[in-house]
Amino acid sequence: MTKKFHQQTLTERLETLASSTNLSPEDLRAYQKDGGLDIETANAMVENVIGLYSLPQGIAQNFVVNGREVLIPMVIEEPSVIAGVSFMAKLAKASGGFEAGMTSQKMIGQLQVLDLLNPQAAADKIQSHKDELLQAVANFHPSLQKYGGGVRELHTRILPETEVGAMLIVHLIVDVQNAMGANIINSMLEFLAPKIEALTGGRVHLRILSNLSDCRLAWARTRIALPDLAFGDYSSEKVRDGIIEAWAFADADPYRAATHNKGVMNGIDAVVLATANDWRAIEAGAHAYAARSGQYRSLTRWSKAENGDLLGSIELPMALGIVGGATRAHPTAQANLKLMGVQSVAELGAIAAAVGLAQNLAALRALATEGIQKGHMSLHARQIALSAGANPSQVDPLAEQLVAENNIKLTRALEILAQWNGKNYD
Repeated sequence: MTKKFHQQTLTERLETLASSTNLSPEDLRAYQKDGGLDIETANAMVENVIGLYSLPQGIAQNFVVNGREVLIPMVIEEPSVIAGVSFMAKLAKASGGFEAGMTSQKMIGQLQVLDLLNPQAAADKIQSHKDELLQAVANFHPSLQKYGGGVRELHTRILPETEVGAMLIVHLIVDVQNAMGANIINSMLEFLAPKIEALTGGRVHLRILSNLSDCRLAWARTRIALPDLAFGDYSSEKVRDGIIEAWAFADADPYRAATHNKGVMNGIDAVVLATANDWRAIEAGAHAYAARSGQYRSLTRWSKAENGDLLGSIELPMALGIVGGATRAHPTAQANLKLMGVQSVAELGAIAAAVGLAQNLAALRALATEGIQKGHMSLHARQIALSAGANPSQVDPLAEQLVAENNIKLTRALEILAQWNGKNYD
């Protein structure tokens, strides 16, 4: 009988990947090294390097995104996340999986203009010279246009009452294509700053991109057939309604929404880390976007379809890149992009959004039924076993005994290990 992926040994899982994907032997070696990164490469990436710090990487299964089956690498230390998203993806797969995409690859750069006698007059003057300013920036960075990107728009905003007086803010909108875009945007802003000063007579202070990339939104939606929601003693209607009620709590209350959205980001961050993208930028943009109405709300939405099925959707900023930076330098990130078959940022953003939606569904389903701890604690018991010093052959039986006793504590794990090893435990 063929083992399921989670039942295989580490060696067998790599053999499965070798036989079922287009990963080369070199790609697979990146998974067997210490995080796929050697110390010399790490030393070139950041300053004051003294070593490497590894995190577990697993594979989320059962995902169908826009009709394509995809294995999704996830880098995360928290138990139950990979199992949770894989099971929710299996439920979604029965109804076609996830439809997902991105609105565009446009990023926003900001110039802060100070010391203006008349901010509105300065804004009007900038707008009257908008075309020539955009053309100048385009000429400064022509390479983007070869790939279909480039400058797209220039806007002005006035912040009339701040601690340092009125500010004129200039937004430069740039299509960065498959790059994350920070370096491109910031270099364009540096070029544009003296031209804005000459036009307005003001002083340009900050020149920096915004991580609230609300021109670059990723979205995903799915349908879970009503009969597929039932399990154990829980009817399909009870599970569906419980999920919707739990979501409504998060959408109405920022205290709940913070934990709700943290769960969403458990899934998204794991994919972002696996591709060596900037998870801090993704987090900042997501949480700012969740508060765009003036109240911090849920990033997801769950509702009942006309036929009774469960409908879910998500939308959030997704400033990712698949060229340049750490993504290009890190061998495992390159192998992970190849594993997913990703050819564009739009594909990567769609996959990340689908994983975030699946993780949210896993959390809500658990909270609305048997509680979050049941599934989580069985996996947490493995971490307790490791913390207690269990060797590889002892981890699973020790975790199973802790769960059976409903006593998943380090002190109990140490007692059991002491008994097994014939030692005294104080």
